[in-house]
Amino acid sequence: MANSARQLRLGAFLMATGHHIAAWRHPDVPADPLDFSVYRRAAQIAEAARFDALFVADSVAVFGDEPASHTARSVYFEPLTLHAALSTVTERIGLVATATTTYNEPYQVARQFASLDHLSGGRVGWNLVTSDAALEAQNFNRDEHLGHAERYARAREFHRVVTGLWDSWADDAFLRDKASGQFYDPGKLHVLNHRGEHFKVRGPLNVARSPQGRPVVVQAGSSETGRELAAETAEVVFTAQTSLTNAQAFYADLKGRLGKFGRDEDSLKIMPGAFVVVGQSETEAREKFEAFQELVEPQVGVALLGRMLGNFDLSEYPLDGPLPELPLTDSGQRSRQQLLTELAGAENLTLGQLGRRIAGGRGHYSLIGTPTQIADELQAWFEGRAADGFNVLVPHLPTGLEEFATQVVPELQRRGLFRREYEGRTLREHLGLARPKNPFFG
Repeated sequence: MANSARQLRLGAFLMATGHHIAAWRHPDVPADPLDFSVYRRAAQIAEAARFDALFVADSVAVFGDEPASHTARSVYFEPLTLHAALSTVTERIGLVATATTTYNEPYQVARQFASLDHLSGGRVGWNLVTSDAALEAQNFNRDEHLGHAERYARAREFHRVVTGLWDSWADDAFLRDKASGQFYDPGKLHVLNHRGEHFKVRGPLNVARSPQGRPVVVQAGSSETGRELAAETAEVVFTAQTSLTNAQAFYADLKGRLGKFGRDEDSLKIMPGAFVVVGQSETEAREKFEAFQELVEPQVGVALLGRMLGNFDLSEYPLDGPLPELPLTDSGQRSRQQLLTELAGAENLTLGQLGRRIAGGRGHYSLIGTPTQIADELQAWFEGRAADGFNVLVPHLPTGLEEFATQVVPELQRRGLFRREYEGRTLREHLGLARPKNPFFG
């Protein structure tokens, strides 16, 4: 019987070998980021635990510096291709893939996601991002990365074009009447004819409207500009928050912006990232985490930090010195730059310590403890209006996810906070999101 109380949502954030930067070096972790069997196993673990969705991030560049050669982060699957494969080995779990609006075209993105939504039976979400890696520009006919303001202006228009294309056809447009020879009703086809500042797209899309109306739109921006875009367009927001207080403030702020766009609170789900290490005791959990931390080379942690702060080279600064004062990034994630700068100040961390500190969760909230301790924290955030659910990051795949799924999820279920069975088949149904109406056909 369905639980009528508010239920939290869970996403499994899959990253090659795991989220800890040194996970690939651990003896229990398959070291090849292109080992599909690891992803298949992780997807099936998450589906068996009734997670809402699998989430895969992306970058379209390789960091070719010396520290990068000591990580397993230079090769990885393109997310839509990976999810197409995962859709054949799963049946119910959602599939959220990242595609940048900075170095793609709307028609292509609309077509790819609509196709995958049909192939998966309505389980797809699009993580709309504005590329934060300046190196990506050089792979797409540009010498310089687009500035922050231009990236977001382009993203807003990109979203408008994609959703317009997804609504090219009425839900009942296709008659497929063999006797009359009428395949579709031409009166139920909308030609977009978009002409904007960044894009000219005629349409219509050559894929029928998706099983769930449209793929779910996901975003991760937490800057002022990012919050405005999310309030206007996103249905799920992933965010990095380091404390309950900060998460509550972000939650209240973003939900409070929805009204001016004619939206209600339930139309947007906020899911902070939670980096989780599970142990039968807190000591065991901390020992597991420290086993990964001992594998972090100092230059690797600092290089990761530099990228997350806005693509800065920090290699010339002393490891035992403070985080240097850096200009406001125009190429990276401004919200993450602010978060990490505040973290360094609050904990009085040296540059080397901060690099090591983010080696696992990259600034996301870290939970290291027993299943009960972790469930307590997740429940406190959920019931304290800091989150509608969580995007779960584990240090290593597939074992870390299996430990969360078999130990923490049952505790959440016992408390009545999380489903025991799927109640629908589409990602929208899992998340409790309404099927969007087609504005062109009433």
